[in-house]
Amino acid sequence: MNPIAVWLFLGHHARMLTLAATPAMSLSDSDLRDWLRLIRSENVGPITFHRLLRQYGTAAAALESLPALARRGGRGKPLRVCSKSAAERELEAAGKAGVTVLAHGTPGYPRTLAPLEDSPPLLFARGHVALLERPGVAIVGARNASLNGRKLAHRLAQDLARADLLVVSGMARGIDTAAHRGALGGATAAVLAGGVDVVYPPENQELYDALTQQGLVVSEMPLGEAPQARHFPRRNRIISGMALGVVVVEAAGRSGSLITARLAGEQGREVFAVPGSPLDARAAGPNGLLRDGATLTETADDVLRGLADLLRAPLAEPDAAEFRARPASPPPDAEVDAAREIIVEALGPVPVTVDELIRGCQLSVSVVATVLLELELAGRLDRLPGGRVALLTTP
Repeated sequence: MNPIAVWLFLGHHARMLTLAATPAMSLSDSDLRDWLRLIRSENVGPITFHRLLRQYGTAAAALESLPALARRGGRGKPLRVCSKSAAERELEAAGKAGVTVLAHGTPGYPRTLAPLEDSPPLLFARGHVALLERPGVAIVGARNASLNGRKLAHRLAQDLARADLLVVSGMARGIDTAAHRGALGGATAAVLAGGVDVVYPPENQELYDALTQQGLVVSEMPLGEAPQARHFPRRNRIISGMALGVVVVEAAGRSGSLITARLAGEQGREVFAVPGSPLDARAAGPNGLLRDGATLTETADDVLRGLADLLRAPLAEPDAAEFRARPASPPPDAEVDAAREIIVEALGPVPVTVDELIRGCQLSVSVVATVLLELELAGRLDRLPGGRVALLTTP
């Protein structure tokens, strides 16, 4: 089996990681329904989903275990588990809307997104799914962008698309819209914070229609779901995860674009920034990124040079093989019961990394992971970027 070579760009220094290739798998209709049920169940996020699948082997087995795990984590009321009928309705609606469902590890799922610990188990896509095979570059920036900022984003996107790159953005006002429009003649994908069938902002209906006809829109959210504030940081990790690098054109000192840039750095992506005048508040974000080591960017050539090594050695395709999940052996119940109080006592509202928790409690990885899984399903644990966790005070 050929390994997947993944280049990680940290600041100005590139290093290559060789990851064991996950065999290409296929899901039956019943497996896909169970995957959807699992990710739509209460307190099950992407990290928890992947952990449950590793531990129990199948989504069906994990679904059976959810109520007991939540009770052991201290939950009093029953956990809401997505029903078969609800999952079937969502899949049926997707089919009628011409939406393709891409499952993690199956052909067509974005290869740069798949290795991330919080990668979406399922992506809903409308448009030309084959565009996801191209290497991606994200362009993000201010919603209240200047005229010059929008012109530059349009030109960058146009030139990068002409270089056979997929331009990824979030279909927001300002820089995102300009980037998508610039890349429409080539290849562009919009990652939405709501359902893949929900147009936001509404004035981008024409752009949305063009993207579904010439490009692609994707989302992990349920069809018909209106975007909410808490959805946008989740959306941003997909934007950076689908790309080899992220270009920030304009952004205030505290903005969603900087969240995307931070996530890109945590994911090992290259971060590019367009400099601006200190007199313009929209230049504070890019200028700060430049001080922190981002690549100064004025033209698409700056981006292409920054990604040159990777573009010369694209990701290897994994060998096709039938997926056979091997569930991990769970730790003995007695060990988990004895460790639960120790771990809860060690946790608090201030986030700590899981590694710190393991070292501090002097417990095995499997025991800590199991207790954290129980606490999360009980609604008592918050998972944060960077492998950090915090105890929630209200179950």
